[in-house]
Amino acid sequence: MSTQLNDIIHDIERQKYATDNGTRMHNALRQIKLDGANQIGDAEIIAHIQYLPDLVPLFSPAARTEVPVAGIVRGKFVSRRFDRMLVDGAGRHVYILDYKTDTDKTIFHDKYIAQLHEYIELARQIYPDYKISAMILWTHDWTVERV
Repeated sequence: MSTQLNDIIHDIERQKYATDNGTRMHNALRQIKLDGANQIGDAEIIAHIQYLPDLVPLFSPAARTEVPVAGIVRGKFVSRRFDRMLVDGAGRHVYILDYKTDTDKTIFHDKYIAQLHEYIELARQIYPDYKISAMILWTHDWTVERV
């Protein structure tokens, strides 16, 4: 088999692994619920989240997962799904969290930042009088990037 064909097959296998890994992580994160001592979900993931105190409320029972949203952004209709969202009515603040499983933060970074800005714009349409905050949770190193 030619080297070029081997490279193509390797790229396809690597991409499938990355997609499968991302799907598994998203599914595991969707199951996490933190309510004081009552914790539901993967213990290892919960431990990582608990070391990021700003994120803990986004995994509370008040937070929503896989939130469908739609609206007009820059003159174009878009339909998206927030990985996690928490609406703090008392504080008039909406928090949006997006999971990213990439091991290299730089490859799609500009695309991801644009995506989160789009999320902020969509949330502003729904909650015009609220402050909107968006974050990326990088699951390969459990860091948070505020957008």
